[in-house]
Amino acid sequence: MVRKRFWYLIGIGVVILIFIIFISNVMNVGLKLREIHEYLEYGFYALATILMYFLILNPLRVILFAPTFSIDALLDDSKKYRLYKDAAKVLLTNEHLTDEDKTLITDSYKDKEKLKESLSTIFNTTIKEEMNKLIIKNSETVLVSTALSQNGNLDMLSVIAINLKMIKEIVQLSGFRPTYPNLAKLSLNVLVTSIIAEGLDDLEVSELLPNKISETMTDLPFLKTISSSILSGIANGMLTCRVGVVTRTYLFRDNKLLNKKQIRRMAYKESIKMMPIIVAGGLSVFPKGVAAIFGKPFKKRAKKADKE
Repeated sequence: MVRKRFWYLIGIGVVILIFIIFISNVMNVGLKLREIHEYLEYGFYALATILMYFLILNPLRVILFAPTFSIDALLDDSKKYRLYKDAAKVLLTNEHLTDEDKTLITDSYKDKEKLKESLSTIFNTTIKEEMNKLIIKNSETVLVSTALSQNGNLDMLSVIAINLKMIKEIVQLSGFRPTYPNLAKLSLNVLVTSIIAEGLDDLEVSELLPNKISETMTDLPFLKTISSSILSGIANGMLTCRVGVVTRTYLFRDNKLLNKKQIRRMAYKESIKMMPIIVAGGLSVFPKGVAAIFGKPFKKRAKKADKE
């Protein structure tokens, strides 16, 4: 109970901090607009309020008020069976499930073990595949937006907004949310990811590369700028991918349909496999060949993960 209370406080603190970050950035821009005209400042505040609702408050509302599918190890079999049936009812209304998935649920509905096996199969196939699509799409968005913006504050805000949107979409897709302690841990992940996104703009990429490449980039400032933008975008995309995989992992862990070892192994492999797709899709807005160059390391790691 003490541990849960600790994570509740962490979650509340992170949400408050996110609001403070958003409001402080809005006020900074508003003060600059006041120098042009006060009505421009008021208009910007009105727009910021609308954006805050759609980008932060509404996703938080959807996430927090969604049902949770958490199986307590101390529950007796009859209560677990009732939770499985409740979960089955939610999944039967899910538009992403195939007719075969729904038939599998209805055919096993009256048997606890068969129903548990059916739910596990659906979570690990249809639900997981759809979640991966959402994770890839949102990671690509973060990659492109942070690679092009090159503004620390804007990167931080966009990462927060897109990560919250991704978590909301994963919750809506599955029909369930992680438990509140896990949501608190997730909120901390989002905050850390956004802070890293802000700091990546100050990173000297040339210091991380071999001497000959570093010297070439110094001689060609444009190449240095492009490389820095792309690498910071890829890093932010990777972190967003991780947040998505962690969200999915918490859902799978809470419902106890897979054991921790299976979840951990699956999460690692899936995140590695997704990165070449994210890099290729996100860098499609850049010159041809860029995605191939920067995506090569991820392809090698993906092949290695397949063999393990």
